[in-house]
Amino acid sequence: MNRKKVTSAEDAIAIIHDGDVLATTGYVGHGTPDQLYVALEKRFLETGSPRDLTIVHSTGQGDGRDKGIARLAHEGLVKRIVAGHYGLAPKMAKLVLDNKIEAYNISEGCICHLYRDIAAHKPGTLTKVGLGTFVDPRQDGGKMNPRTTEDIVSLVELCGEEWLFYKAFPINIVFIRGTTSDTDGNITMERESVFMENLSMAMAAKNSGGFVICQVERVAASGSLNPKDVKIPGVMVDCVVVAEQEHHMQSYGTQYDAAMSGEIKIPLESLERPKLDERKVIARRAAMELQANSVVNLGIGMPEGVASVANEENVQNYITLTADPGFLGGVPMTGLNYGAAVNATALIDHGAQFDYIDGGGIDLAILGMGECDAYGNVNVSRFGNRLAGCGGFINISQNSRKVVFVGTFTSGGLQVEIADGRLTILREGKNKKFVSEVEQITFSGKFATDRDRIVYYVTERCVFKLIQDGMDLIEVAPGIDIDRDILAHMEFAPIVDDPAPMDDRLFRTDLVGLKEIMLGMKLEDRFSYDGNTNTIFMNFAGLRVKTSDDVAEIREAVESRLKAIGRRVNSVVNYDAFTIDDDIVAEYADLVRDIETNYYLSVSRYTTSAFLRRKLGKELVDKRQLSPSIYETEQEARSSVTNFGAAAISPQTPLEDRE
Repeated sequence: MNRKKVTSAEDAIAIIHDGDVLATTGYVGHGTPDQLYVALEKRFLETGSPRDLTIVHSTGQGDGRDKGIARLAHEGLVKRIVAGHYGLAPKMAKLVLDNKIEAYNISEGCICHLYRDIAAHKPGTLTKVGLGTFVDPRQDGGKMNPRTTEDIVSLVELCGEEWLFYKAFPINIVFIRGTTSDTDGNITMERESVFMENLSMAMAAKNSGGFVICQVERVAASGSLNPKDVKIPGVMVDCVVVAEQEHHMQSYGTQYDAAMSGEIKIPLESLERPKLDERKVIARRAAMELQANSVVNLGIGMPEGVASVANEENVQNYITLTADPGFLGGVPMTGLNYGAAVNATALIDHGAQFDYIDGGGIDLAILGMGECDAYGNVNVSRFGNRLAGCGGFINISQNSRKVVFVGTFTSGGLQVEIADGRLTILREGKNKKFVSEVEQITFSGKFATDRDRIVYYVTERCVFKLIQDGMDLIEVAPGIDIDRDILAHMEFAPIVDDPAPMDDRLFRTDLVGLKEIMLGMKLEDRFSYDGNTNTIFMNFAGLRVKTSDDVAEIREAVESRLKAIGRRVNSVVNYDAFTIDDDIVAEYADLVRDIETNYYLSVSRYTTSAFLRRKLGKELVDKRQLSPSIYETEQEARSSVTNFGAAAISPQTPLEDRE
């Protein structure tokens, strides 16, 4: 085989020169090009070259020890780093904290968008992301230590509004990763768990006159790849390195799992059920903010538990879970597998995901909380001599329609007992989280209140809500004393105005009943009967029908209620915000046909969704010749109710005599 662009890691790394700007891809261990890191570290340790590199990466890359970007954490090798996250590479963070290298921390999404703007030869990225946070030049401008002096973020005014401008810079080298390369350098990613920003990085380097090095696990013949599968065209790739298996894991937690790459779907019953502890209590309370048909972003750490709770409560089909690397749907993974999902619906480019996030596409974000102050400011990025970084936190928290911050009330040795619907503090944590002033503002409470954002702060013992006047204590756990267990461990006084008790179901081993909470009511509670007009009203607003089990559950509830009435009825059905998957529409329509044939005198339906009216109309009217009455408003539907068919069958006729 003519290998053309395929070369050794050593030969590929040889094109890097002193002073180059090197951009790298990866998310924790997903898509991280470790073989290239190994080769670059080896070259530097053996030869002392290259030196004074500028490293750029959008996310956390590493296992919290030695892998990932930590391999490049050597004095002399790195002069400057521009990163979205440092917490997973403690060796690199130490160089920053020891003032050995210049260092910036700017939001993950802004770095992703910078790649695209660099590729397009734009001067930089203009955005509101970071206003009011430590990235704002009126605070730190993203600078991480005294050695760092150059301004790369500036405040500008445009159309009478404040914006932040992130300055573009040329990129000389990029490290990207894929699954398969042909000998021409065309790259596919079929076994990768996320797509990341590989394409825009390659474009940025090529249009800067730089070089693109791609790590893969296998090589195919020239022209043998399906063009629809190619994620990075060969014209944008200079050389390809085939990695050793140990340096091309799917993630740092898994060598390879076909469910994480979307090649198969697994039965969700196989996922582990979380034990009842303070973390699960917090995840459960956060999950109570879930609403049907919403898009929900889960952060790293404690927010990961919400996915487990949603799966345990069997509500994952009613929401779309997502995270910043670019998956939508399915169940997010945890630990070193965080950043991927099993049974995902879609994988999209990292930068496109942040277009969606920055534009307000996230209905609810559930994020971790390091420390919080009286103004609702949250710090998750820096704590004394521990540098974590912001990652995508600023993009997500600033632009989501509702934000729920989660974390234990104190840290450092906290021990609790959970029993019989109550919480008892056995040993208090030594570190206070609700402080007079956060060390670094990663989330601006003022920015949120100025824009009427809904913000909650959920702990194991209480819940706060951010209002214009400050932090309002709105819920307290059963068994918790406000003065002893809450106020005594805060450095500021919240608003306390008759807080409600937290739901005691959060503190019991039984399921919370999240489906009923999330859908607003049980199925059997969605029916009301008016005997004067012999009309049953069915409220299916917000229901999401995805499986045959959902259809069977609806059939059982509807038939049970109609049999109890004991005669044919008129019916009005509310389909507002009702959603149904395409592959289950026919089965659901058969259910509707059976109910209408066996139990109704007349029926009218309504929904404000023109799409759903067409969808239901096609199945019910065109294919099954059922009632054509699908209206836009409730008023129209109610006014259309008649006793059509009553002349043939009296409303008082028992159902068993309907033939």
